[in-house]
Amino acid sequence: RLGQFLDRPGFPWKRLVVSFQVAQYVFEGFLSYRQYKILQQTRPPKSLEGEVKQETFDKSQAYGRAKARFGLYSGVYSQIQNFGTIYFDLLPKLWDLTGTWLHRYSPQGFTGEITHTLVFFFAYNLITTIINLPIAYYSTFVLEEKFGFNKSTVNLWVTDLLKGQALAIALGAPLLSAFLAIVQKTGNSFFYYLFLFGIGVQLFAITIYPIAILPLFNKLSPLKEGELKAGVEGLAKRLDFPLKQLFVIDGSKRSAHSNAYFYGLPWKKHIVIYDTLIEKSETQEVVAVLSHELGHWSLSHTTKLFGIAQFHMFYVFALFSVFINNRSLYQSFGFHKEFPIIIGFILFSEALAPMDMVIKLLMNVLSRKFEFEADEFAVKLGYSTELARSLIKLQIQNLSTMDADWMYASYHFSHPILPERLGALGWSGKEKKADPKVVNGEKPSVITGREL
Repeated sequence: RLGQFLDRPGFPWKRLVVSFQVAQYVFEGFLSYRQYKILQQTRPPKSLEGEVKQETFDKSQAYGRAKARFGLYSGVYSQIQNFGTIYFDLLPKLWDLTGTWLHRYSPQGFTGEITHTLVFFFAYNLITTIINLPIAYYSTFVLEEKFGFNKSTVNLWVTDLLKGQALAIALGAPLLSAFLAIVQKTGNSFFYYLFLFGIGVQLFAITIYPIAILPLFNKLSPLKEGELKAGVEGLAKRLDFPLKQLFVIDGSKRSAHSNAYFYGLPWKKHIVIYDTLIEKSETQEVVAVLSHELGHWSLSHTTKLFGIAQFHMFYVFALFSVFINNRSLYQSFGFHKEFPIIIGFILFSEALAPMDMVIKLLMNVLSRKFEFEADEFAVKLGYSTELARSLIKLQIQNLSTMDADWMYASYHFSHPILPERLGALGWSGKEKKADPKVVNGEKPSVITGREL
């Protein structure tokens, strides 16, 4: 019934989608303007005055402003692409063109919707990749280079680009084919089967990524015997974390940014530490960072987020079943004779954009809550001081934003900013405050977020 109600001849879907895009761009531009004013401040937040040198703060602010301007220009560039695609009906024209190619040059048995969709998808992906090359190049070799983060070369950048395209074909072709076949063969209940297929793909990705994909771009080396390895293994044993292997990744090959993470199946986990983090941190500070990361595991944050992601995937596929036969949606975007499944999914995704904005906001709120909980977990393990020092070092090394407009942060940030995290940790210079996490029975408020 809902599908019939939404499928109304002459309904202005195109105008509605364009309105959504404009409204989102204006709203996000307004938030960026508010944040840009914060990035023009000349003094660090009071809680950081004794931790961050003025020169470092000035450089961090300059980096933030540069990224904000780049975001503005790249956003305009993206909007021009979107409006051009919609206004000139480029999707139906590309669909017709790829269909013509197939009829002319492919064997007769390879002209069905699945083959046509694969050719269309890869042609579209290639075109958008080429169009976005100037933006990607500027980001790496101008913006990141200017602030000393880029360690990549043009040859490495091009090689990564080609590898990415090859992977898109090697993995995208069978996955997209399976997606389309499920929709074609399972009738109106296709979303149940797509949901199960999606779960299977995620489990497959978790298994295959470190074995076959990650080594194409980075080198993983076993962490050498020593104090750090002993400390991490001791931490894992203390928490009953199913640690299988400890790796160091050559993140410095491309960037000076630092990080650490874990991955794997529930019974077999792997920890990866960036070489830049090891190089620039003391042993106990690295262990403290990992105590935070393992806090996410111990507190079931990763499981909860995985469950939410599955619910979201089911909801998207179920709602797509309402739109898949919506002829007015197809016709509004220039598809009058053919109604390809993949086009329906693309257009449906555009119509769903406002809901995605709400989900993004809510997920960031939840993520920031989890970050504070993981910090508190590390404190209970006795790493309060070490974690605070590590966060300060990472902030300085990554030139991360040191202050934020509350509205911008609420929408964009998945992690609390440094002053909030230090306040929750009770850090005040060389010593930490008495106990910051509970003041008169209340925890500190969470309003913003940022990377680790």
